[in-house]
Amino acid sequence: MEVSNVGKVVTTAKIENVEDLFSLKRGILSPEQVRSIEVPDAVVDTGATMLSLPSRLIAELGLERLRTRRARTNAGVREFGVYGTVQLTVEGPECRVDVAEIPDDCPVLIGRVPLELLDFVVGAVGQRLTGNPEHGGEQMINLF
Repeated sequence: MEVSNVGKVVTTAKIENVEDLFSLKRGILSPEQVRSIEVPDAVVDTGATMLSLPSRLIAELGLERLRTRRARTNAGVREFGVYGTVQLTVEGPECRVDVAEIPDDCPVLIGRVPLELLDFVVGAVGQRLTGNPEHGGEQMINLF
């Protein structure tokens, strides 16, 4: 994880097709057949809601379109595709999330929902991605 020169948090993210992981577990696919990408420059964006991937990466992962949703963007309200599901791994912790489609000229964006599932926070000092200090820095979920 690093802080870019414009103050955004940038991290490495591994993104895997969950259906392929299930097929691997069942012995249908080999590890080499699991569609997976490693993104060295994913942007942690607490203003975004979901994990957002450019169209070309969605195609590379072979994700299926689930539905269309409306979203507020810098260009106004737009409709976008929601694809599912991937396993997102950042600095060890992992979670499973659906994916929002964004244009190919945009970076991968890790929004609030995956951050919450990964139990990461962006520290105000130094704009760093860290494990939730309320949980001793270890991944934990709340069930109350």
